[in-house]
Amino acid sequence: MRSYAPQIITSLLLSVTLFIYFIPETFINVGPGERAVLWKRFFGGTVTEKVYGEGLQIIFPWDELYVYDVRLQETERSMTVLTDEGLMATLLVSIRFAPDKALLGLLHRDVGPEYMDKVVIPEVEATVRKAVGALSSEELYTRSRDVIQDAVVLALEETAQNYVNVDDVIIRRITLPEPVQTAIELKIEQQHVADSFVFRLRTARQEAERKRIEAQGFADYNTIISETLTDDMLIWEGVRATETIAGSDNAKVIIMGNGKEGLPVILSAE
Repeated sequence: MRSYAPQIITSLLLSVTLFIYFIPETFINVGPGERAVLWKRFFGGTVTEKVYGEGLQIIFPWDELYVYDVRLQETERSMTVLTDEGLMATLLVSIRFAPDKALLGLLHRDVGPEYMDKVVIPEVEATVRKAVGALSSEELYTRSRDVIQDAVVLALEETAQNYVNVDDVIIRRITLPEPVQTAIELKIEQQHVADSFVFRLRTARQEAERKRIEAQGFADYNTIISETLTDDMLIWEGVRATETIAGSDNAKVIIMGNGKEGLPVILSAE
């Protein structure tokens, strides 16, 4: 044993050294919000049927484990596009996306870790250019966000074939050539002024109609009263009013009218 001791110690030291050296290649930590895909060097390459979850994963040192962030991600891109009239516009677009966890193996095999630059951004750019190309400069400036975002999100549902889910596309800023933008803003301002004038005119007409109806109501009321009101009715109403006032708690003096047709005169003591 003593004669073999140096060889045994050397073998142990070599084994420990190799073990320590291959620790980073063998023990892989998959963090929160991440998934991993295994690539086997000698047994078939990328494993597409299994996706490795969070935590410590142990693999052979000659294999490789590729870690992907599968949480919702966001990136901004500035895009230069042409409108329906051929005018140039610059859009600042925010893209929210995440890889499909179940298809992560296929994504790694067919696209790779650069899937954002290879799949997401080209798809969004192509869809945005198509949507903007169908709009005029005024339409792009006034109602582009809803139109473009809806069209892009609808078209990008097809990106599921590329193993990436695009959650939303947000148009954060639109920049048109300054003369065009100034002309559009002036037109919008004038349109608001015209709409305000139409509103005031409509309100005035409605008020005039209300007053006409009110006046017609007073006229109809006076006509009906004049046709039905008699002297006896006036005397009776006066007597009723006198009884009501006399029954109140307020101090007053009631002077009866002169003659049978005279109405009472009521004087307050206050």
